Amino acid sequence: MAAPQGGYPPQEGLRSRRKERPLLAPRGGKKKRAYAGEAFEFGSGANAGLGGQQTAGGAYGAYPQQPQVAGYQQPAYGSDPTQLPPVTPGYAPPPVAPAGSHHVAHMSQQFGAMGLAEPHHLPPTQQPPMAQAPRPVQLNQLYPTDLLSQPFNVAELDYPPPPVILPPGTSVFPSPNANCPPKYMRSTLNAAPTNNSLLKKSKLPWALVIQPYGALHDSEDPIPVIPDQVISRCRRCRSYINPFVVFLDQGHRWRCNMCNLTNDVPQAFDWDSALQQPTERSLRADLNYSMVEFVAPQEYMVRPPQPLVYLFLIDVSYASVTNGLLATSARCIKESLDRIPNADRRTRLGFLAVDSSLHYFSIPRDDSGASDPRMLVVSDLDEPFLPIPGDLLVTLSECRENIESFLDKLQEMFQNTQNNSCAMGSALRAGYKLIAPVGGKMTVLSSSLPNIGHGALTMREDKKVLGTSKESSLLQTANSFYKSFAVECSKAQVSVDMFLFSSQYQDVASLSNLPRYTGGQTYFYPGWNAARSEDAIKFAREFSDYLSSEIGLEAVLRVRATTGLRMSTFYGNFFNRSSDLCAFPAFPRDQAYVVEVAIDETVQKPVVCMQAAVLHTTCNGERRIRVLTLALPTTQNLADIYASADQQAIATFFSHKAVERALSNGLEPAREALQAKIVELLTTYRKELAGGSVSGGGLQFPANMRGLPILFLAMIKNLGLRKSAQIPTDMRSAALCLLSTLPLPLLIQYIYPKMYSLHDMSDDAGKPDSETGEIILPPAVNLSSGRLASFGLYLIDDGQTQFLWVGRDAVPQLIVDVFGVPDKTQVRVGKQTLPDVDNEFNQRVRAVVEKSRDHRAKGVGSMIVPHLYVVREDGEPSLRLWAQTMLVEDRADQSVSLEQWMGSLREKV
Repeated sequence: MAAPQGGYPPQEGLRSRRKERPLLAPRGGKKKRAYAGEAFEFGSGANAGLGGQQTAGGAYGAYPQQPQVAGYQQPAYGSDPTQLPPVTPGYAPPPVAPAGSHHVAHMSQQFGAMGLAEPHHLPPTQQPPMAQAPRPVQLNQLYPTDLLSQPFNVAELDYPPPPVILPPGTSVFPSPNANCPPKYMRSTLNAAPTNNSLLKKSKLPWALVIQPYGALHDSEDPIPVIPDQVISRCRRCRSYINPFVVFLDQGHRWRCNMCNLTNDVPQAFDWDSALQQPTERSLRADLNYSMVEFVAPQEYMVRPPQPLVYLFLIDVSYASVTNGLLATSARCIKESLDRIPNADRRTRLGFLAVDSSLHYFSIPRDDSGASDPRMLVVSDLDEPFLPIPGDLLVTLSECRENIESFLDKLQEMFQNTQNNSCAMGSALRAGYKLIAPVGGKMTVLSSSLPNIGHGALTMREDKKVLGTSKESSLLQTANSFYKSFAVECSKAQVSVDMFLFSSQYQDVASLSNLPRYTGGQTYFYPGWNAARSEDAIKFAREFSDYLSSEIGLEAVLRVRATTGLRMSTFYGNFFNRSSDLCAFPAFPRDQAYVVEVAIDETVQKPVVCMQAAVLHTTCNGERRIRVLTLALPTTQNLADIYASADQQAIATFFSHKAVERALSNGLEPAREALQAKIVELLTTYRKELAGGSVSGGGLQFPANMRGLPILFLAMIKNLGLRKSAQIPTDMRSAALCLLSTLPLPLLIQYIYPKMYSLHDMSDDAGKPDSETGEIILPPAVNLSSGRLASFGLYLIDDGQTQFLWVGRDAVPQLIVDVFGVPDKTQVRVGKQTLPDVDNEFNQRVRAVVEKSRDHRAKGVGSMIVPHLYVVREDGEPSLRLWAQTMLVEDRADQSVSLEQWMGSLREKV
């Protein structure tokens, strides 16, 4: 619903980072440039209207101001910490609720967080066991709101999830880090139903969104490492000791918080082997942190730790040579050799060039006296063999100089080719033979459709089928080779990553199966050409980050939970080896996984725990286990479940579900299922919790889930699922890959992009914050054309692509300042790099564009550098229409506006 500009009353707790000062106050006596007369009057301009409805209770995000809980509570990453209400130490405004014992519980939680609660300092024998119900704790309050009378504000998407409120004394020591931060593991429900009938009645999904790594490199996201190799696990359920266990028998034994079995504490548990002296148990990281990494002893290894192996399969056919892929990738690998992890000096590289034959390269060691690589050509594609037994995989440290000289010559070897064939399927088979004995990564760089040899594919896209029910067949795999070969790779610890660059149909739907089942990723660069510097720079930056990323090798992920709970379905890129074990030949740093939780039997405990463990070999040959533990309070009350539902996690779960349905049943059933689900949730809420009455034709829903109907609409309109006859199959398939792998903050932004109004941003936007040094972003604006002033300048960013939108009436001074040209007809549109113009406003706009790309600030690892497209409102129509598809609140193509969507939901409910 496009509200009139400035139509929202300012709301407490949703202000942007900027210091509140009158918009017209000059700074340091300098006259502010007015790019539009209206833009700087208070209450006009898209930024002025940030606010949204007053939520019930007036507290942040419609939650009462929560006391800190001993079990951990933090503002969501992706939200602005300054937006949280102040919590006065020792006091929290009690929620509006019947008077009772919970006030005491609130106070003891508060003191618990400050380390003042007595129960924590009792001897281990007197710790209250978890099965004993402590005093009841007031969980999150349910605040109903009307979705129709209070327009949606984009800031509501960035609310932190409802806090996890644990009973006092749940963790063994009063650590603020005892419970897992939502950045790494979050539950769709932050209060767990005790039985399956209650979960079914709620119609809400219960699932975990797990993202074990917050960055591409450990140094950017350090977590406690326990090097002593003393790993205490439950004898029965194999859970790792964690902050929620209970010590018994003077601390000699511990009771498992998952299955209740009593275990012995290992002898060396309280001994510091480095200092050779006893240590204080309360200081152990695994009892204070929900997230730790154990250095694993010998028994966690099936074989010696594998070295890091990269085998590059490079397409050298005519298409790949003419678009510059061969030259660019060779140069990029050469320039990134120092960034490839090689701390243990065991990293090995191999190269295989592919056209209608397979070209192997034997690279001599630097000290051998020889410098020229030998090229060995194999033209048998049906039974590809290794031409020589050794020397095809070489150690980076021993052959560094010769690898560099080989990469310098690679382009020349094929520069005059006229060969249009690409036997990539046979090359994959050959590559598999080469690295299967060790395991490792096959990195495919290709500009062609694999058209001969194993897994040969044909051009099957048909424009007449797009937008019809038959389109779904194009999203299916065309050749069974890709699925069966991927499973073979997974068993041999071989992972495949696809970098695809074709300007024509490349069958992403078939090729993406290789990464899907081997823990890899599909990177898609449609119409890429190295002659465009923007294309070359984007790929070079991304590929270099890809090569430097610290992946985990021969990894497995297992999720355990309190007795009565079971992990039922797993979503993401891996191979499900058994009912609860996910296998990853390589564990990436830039993907998230979704695991659905089933309730098999009634849970009696006040708290349930879930623990994810990733066993892996680090890039430098160390076997490690990364363990994440999340504790949630239980409830038998439907209102508690709705009040504790996390809208972003729910949207993430249904995005994975929608991709699965689109690939198995088709796009239309996937879209219909999403619409049916949101109607079911609204109906259930109305019937069970709003008393079935709807006053004045409204649409009631809890305040903490206000963004959910909008996220569902945005999903239905996403490139991957949208009803349209204009979307090429490869684009759609690549979008479906993103919808099922992106970490949560990037996924939410991909579904509902960020839009910033730049022409009227406050004085401090685009400048470093005085305290954090981080660039301050203007507040985000709703994605509606009603928010686009004709004289304005806007940035729209979905994390994969950025659009800089220039309004048709933009004043000349704005154009001069930002683009350095006197007239907007001279502004170059399309894929661009913003010019560096010598004035403050240009520097600030460029800082905002760069900051919007900052994945680290969002708490995720990612190597994607979005392209920036400059779009003039009165310029190139196809570019303008593409940018407008980002405005998910508008009508477009064959889809409805937000207003029509809410109206149809109202009718159905």
